[in-house]
Amino acid sequence: MRTIQIKISETDFQRYNLGSSEMKFTDLVEMISREYARKALLECTEIAEKVGLSKMTMEEINAEIKAVRDAKTHS
Repeated sequence: MRTIQIKISETDFQRYNLGSSEMKFTDLVEMISREYARKALLECTEIAEKVGLSKMTMEEINAEIKAVRDAKTHS
């Protein structure tokens, strides 16, 4: 097994709750992946609010999905 060192600011260390000075690489990858997913979800939510999608009912969403699927089937 190899060891690498990564320098990180105290602020980021606390922000990401890294806790200990050692961690598995797979745990670091998972933590980074979760952070990217969280940011992407926030961006999607922001976009949905800007364009009015966040106000759609489930019926409207299902109708949109059906329309797209029907269009693909008939093309």
